Amino acid sequence: MPSPSNLLSALSGCLAVAVLLAAVAVPPRQSLAEERDPPPRVCPAAGTWMDPANGRRLSHRDVVAAAAEAEIVLLGESHDQADHHRWQLSVLAGLHAKTDRLAVGFESFPRSVQPALDTWVEGEWTEGTFLKEARWSEVWGMEPGLYLPLFDFARLYRLPMVALNVERKLVSKVGQEGWAAVPVEEREGLGDPKPASAAYRLSLGKVYRQHVPAKPKDGEHGGEGEKMTLEEVMALPAFDRFVEAQLTWDRAMAEALAAARNGSRRPQVVGIVGSGHLQNRHGIPHQLSDLGIDEVAVLLPVTPEEACETLDPGLADAVFVVERKDVGKRPKPRLGVIIETAEEGVRIRNVAEGSVAAAAELQAGDLVREAAGLALERHSQLIEIVQRQAPGTWLPLRVQRGEETLDVIARFPTAFE
Repeated sequence: MPSPSNLLSALSGCLAVAVLLAAVAVPPRQSLAEERDPPPRVCPAAGTWMDPANGRRLSHRDVVAAAAEAEIVLLGESHDQADHHRWQLSVLAGLHAKTDRLAVGFESFPRSVQPALDTWVEGEWTEGTFLKEARWSEVWGMEPGLYLPLFDFARLYRLPMVALNVERKLVSKVGQEGWAAVPVEEREGLGDPKPASAAYRLSLGKVYRQHVPAKPKDGEHGGEGEKMTLEEVMALPAFDRFVEAQLTWDRAMAEALAAARNGSRRPQVVGIVGSGHLQNRHGIPHQLSDLGIDEVAVLLPVTPEEACETLDPGLADAVFVVERKDVGKRPKPRLGVIIETAEEGVRIRNVAEGSVAAAAELQAGDLVREAAGLALERHSQLIEIVQRQAPGTWLPLRVQRGEETLDVIARFPTAFE
């Protein structure tokens, strides 16, 4: 069985023959200037598979055939990109054509809703009932139309659907207090994650640094100075907890994938997950290896701009070039916060720079008690209220900050980007 880490090694013989044939004809000698100037790089077009290790174009048939030899196939995505999900569906269909023993795992569902996934696959519910019973707006909140073709495909062929995730409150608790501070009985059965590699910590540090505010200027209160260096950011205790939260996600999905693979039918398992959990095999593949599963194929979508640059050779086994645009997709209002359900409201974990929330002077740690006059019990309620906002409208919020209660107005722009 060929290893998916060498997805297309079978083509090496053909390439060697091509090199020998090319050596037969000797081209006319070029000038020194021409020899020094390499030929212009031809950027791959959308709809093209390529090997990130060398930039060679690959055929869809060969990529799917090689991936079909793996125990687990991981298909990355940017959650809000419709073409990424169309591409995932095409690969899923190609794999299903090679085996009837297939299961499909989704990052979008926590394991607590697994019974809803089972009932859906059995064909007993309408789409609306399924989304309600699976708590879609609460646990994921993305436009369901992005994922429904994948759900419909699984139901059409009675392919088991697997909930890969855990509840957000577990990941949030790890991010706030650290993995060791979470009692074993609250870990949803997860084992200890394998520690992150130095390369993974570095990549997460670059992400985390984007959300760390600038250091205050000397002698000033509220003024912003220089951004913290990457080394300073990675030395923060909060960054260690951020890494542990990411590892919790990775481990949860890896354990669910491994459990599905090791079931009685031993199906090939396809994981539908965010690309950040897969790149360079740092996240889920790293945890799967710790669980004894190394036959893992990683396939990722990339933009034409990304493909035109020199990709990291270890980014994935193969990448597919997808236009990063959604024709007709309506821009949505965004408050610009990361939130979680908390007691007596919705807790703000992070505020994005330049966002509506930042302009309203909302802060990390604020507890949003009311939105548009409605008391909030779950973070999904705030998401729904924000998504109903029209351009140029104002959203009144009642916020608790420490012992103080504040009435805040979030002003949305006249056009959404």
